[in-house]
Amino acid sequence: MKEILVIHTGGTIAMSEDKETGKVIPGDVNPLHETYALLSQIAKVTMDDFLNLPSPHITPEQMIKLSNYIHMKIEQKNFDGVVVTHGTDTLEETAYLLDLLHDGETPIIMTGAMRSSNELGSDGPHNLITSVRAAASDDAKGKGVLVVFNDEIHAAKYATKTHTSNIATFQSPQSGPIGIITKRGVLFHHNLVHREHYDTSSVSMNVVLLKAYAGMQKELLQAVRTTEIDGLVIEALGQGNLPPDLMEEIGHFIDNQIPIVMVSRCFNGIVQDIYSYDGGGRKLKERGVILTNGLNGPKARLKLLVTLEMNYNMEQLREAFSSN
Repeated sequence: MKEILVIHTGGTIAMSEDKETGKVIPGDVNPLHETYALLSQIAKVTMDDFLNLPSPHITPEQMIKLSNYIHMKIEQKNFDGVVVTHGTDTLEETAYLLDLLHDGETPIIMTGAMRSSNELGSDGPHNLITSVRAAASDDAKGKGVLVVFNDEIHAAKYATKTHTSNIATFQSPQSGPIGIITKRGVLFHHNLVHREHYDTSSVSMNVVLLKAYAGMQKELLQAVRTTEIDGLVIEALGQGNLPPDLMEEIGHFIDNQIPIVMVSRCFNGIVQDIYSYDGGGRKLKERGVILTNGLNGPKARLKLLVTLEMNYNMEQLREAFSSN
């Protein structure tokens, strides 16, 4: 029987709703421990209450600590797989950062819930059970960090939360799921062509994320520049375009060796150097802005945090984000 480590970090999956007040908050006892008997039929499971925080309270520093902890536990006992339960609001960010830092064969599965443990139709126990099944699957080896939700398996690189409350919230707009979980088994039908790995155990840089909008004022970039940031990610319009009034400020960042990474605010497609008008993607690339190959804003921010921690120069950053 496979040995699976289940690490709890909190979130809705570990919460209950007070029927009198309607409040949904963490309790003293994780309700997921009640699933232990069912999980024991699938694998030899070790439960570990690492954190008990709502996911908006999770920081990149805590994500790094979680990554270091997972790798320490794998080295200590050589677990066949790891499952991490997590709040859904920032689950995709934790999953992606863990994926950037994980180069082993051991599968790491992330899951959560949209409904608290005592709600009708709570999805937490089912998602945990299917995640343990996925972690115990031989076919999950070498695929990095995966997100399991609603009987679907998504690559951490592409998975994103698409709905505020629906249990099918996690989707991969660019690629679709790479597998499914049925009553009969765990079935993978896609493989990732390229996996990345960065060898760092800390993050200390300050990277800001902004979203572009019609008529965006240059004063916003001026204000950001005064905060002594190390990098900037902008969710640009369309294929990678910005209002023309921002071009001068963009130049100030580049001239001061502060990298700007540009993604699209669209959830499908990639940014490209197509338009040559003032503020267009080609002009921005010529000025030194780094274009990505399909990451969303929050994930691009994490990747920039990691690569800056490794002292990547502008050319190395450009190559890292283009190869995604």
